[in-house]
Amino acid sequence: MLKLEKGRPADCAGRLGKEVRTYDFLDKLNIEYERIDHEAAMTMEECADVDEALGAMICKNLFLCNRQETTFYLLMIPGDKKFKTKDLSAQIHSSRLSFAKETYMEELLDITPGSVSVLGLMNDREHRVQLLVDRDVLEGDYIGCHPCINTSSLRIRQKDMWEKIVPALEHEPVFVTLEEPQE
Repeated sequence: MLKLEKGRPADCAGRLGKEVRTYDFLDKLNIEYERIDHEAAMTMEECADVDEALGAMICKNLFLCNRQETTFYLLMIPGDKKFKTKDLSAQIHSSRLSFAKETYMEELLDITPGSVSVLGLMNDREHRVQLLVDRDVLEGDYIGCHPCINTSSLRIRQKDMWEKIVPALEHEPVFVTLEEPQE
């Protein structure tokens, strides 16, 4: 049974440094959040039970780049939403988007596949990653995300995410409207 806890773990012993730094970051901003610890969730399907227990939409976070691998994007979309890269490319005026290599993810965000989160932008001190947000992510009172690891998930108020956290990350979001592809 997944249990919703308030805030950071009482004892952070044995937790990865990047997870603890995430809690430190949120606490410094006086953000109230709830947390669920769970088995590693690598896919959105594996997050379904966590999503339900959190009572928040867990975003699918996609780490993308241009063909030259010189411009990087973190795209937040609802977990069950599909899209076509050409539609996104047209909106952000960047052709040939693809998934960025894992090495860039680790280098720029200090996260690994399955753990991608908007909170990883706190590690992008050179501002090499552009935050892209599908407008559908803004629905609901809460947003769910990982604390830079995939064995915990957080529930954060939308208002706190967009008015406190994202400004503190110093990554101005670009809002996009992605339509579901027609079959």
